[in-house]
Amino acid sequence: MGLPPQLNADQRSAALAKAKQSRQERSLVKLKVKSGELSLSEVFNLADKNPVVAKMRVAELLAAISGVGKIRAQAIMERLDISPTRRIQGLGKHQVASLNSEFSRTTTRGKLIVLSGPGGVGKSTIAAHIRKQKTFWVSVSSTTRKPRTTEKHGVEYYFLSDAEFDEEINENHFLEWAHFAGARYGTPREPVEKALASGKNVLLEIEIEGAKQVKIHAPEAILVFLEPPSWEELVSRLEKRATDSPQRRAERLQLAQEELAAASFFDHRLINDEVEGVAQKLLSLASAH
Repeated sequence: MGLPPQLNADQRSAALAKAKQSRQERSLVKLKVKSGELSLSEVFNLADKNPVVAKMRVAELLAAISGVGKIRAQAIMERLDISPTRRIQGLGKHQVASLNSEFSRTTTRGKLIVLSGPGGVGKSTIAAHIRKQKTFWVSVSSTTRKPRTTEKHGVEYYFLSDAEFDEEINENHFLEWAHFAGARYGTPREPVEKALASGKNVLLEIEIEGAKQVKIHAPEAILVFLEPPSWEELVSRLEKRATDSPQRRAERLQLAQEELAAASFFDHRLINDEVEGVAQKLLSLASAH
């Protein structure tokens, strides 16, 4: 690579002005895409004639589409084998056709419901019930903790080693991940995206920190905080956990107090007084949104 051109003050000023104008032009195109004024195929046609639009990154264009965002855009590009740094002008004709096909589908995108709450409140019981009812596609999380005697790999969780979990993080395969109670938990991104794209409502049963991450990356997600009928009931449930030592139960109680304080961050709050009732309310929330 040779030395960059030596510009005088006027030339530098002109170059900066041109770069600013190009950014503004691309921003206007993205605004029109977000509002629905321009379709994806129309942007591709425009790029054939306009070199400024042609230099737009594909990831930025897809993220501008209403209901997509950065995470889904990344997942789509990965699935279609498009480099995350690809610009429109660098797309092959088959990649353009695949993207047009992806966004010309008439299937209504599913709703993403995130169920969270303090440990011991009954999140996994609700998720297991909904999985049997098949009213939602229920995501299976990955974790580094050891399985309990009643748990099976790929059913309750994907049980991974620390090295395997690290690899999933490095490959950006998680929609979210967080530390909780001495272990790490994460939501595999690709199956969630596929289920939503096919029109299925998706339920994520995850911890509070993970729920906050999902809301950042997918603002359309509906966050639901599951509360116990009373503090005494939650204490009773945690104390009955045969798999926990007395010290571990005491730690969980202290953590539960802190977790209950996070309820105000969530879009909705439900009391877990009856499993079927909570499941119906979750279904109603998906329909209402």
